[in-house]
Amino acid sequence: MLTAHHVNAFLVLGACALSAVVGFVAWRRRAVAGRTVAHLLALAQTLLVAQVGLGLLLLSDGRRAPDRLHYAYGSFALLAVLSPWLYAPADARARLAWFAGATAVAAALAVRAYMTA
Repeated sequence: MLTAHHVNAFLVLGACALSAVVGFVAWRRRAVAGRTVAHLLALAQTLLVAQVGLGLLLLSDGRRAPDRLHYAYGSFALLAVLSPWLYAPADARARLAWFAGATAVAAALAVRAYMTA
């Protein structure tokens, strides 16, 4: 389980960074988010939810991170990618900016979570 958590951590970092960059490029070009952008953002969210789930499984097995901040950074990263679902405006371009920005914040928080693991 720990190995899966470590491997998924790299996937989360890569997917969040890539989807944030692709989302900002699409927003900057004033384009509508296509299927690729939407799928990349959804992949980043799914991997992050899976990462938190794996972390909870590790906690239930009695394994703990050496630094308590690891849990805070992981939780805040999850909240960051889920927040646009509640707070993003209805305009498609503004919504894309919200999702890309939230994913960029989640990528930064995932880096910090990895550093405290």
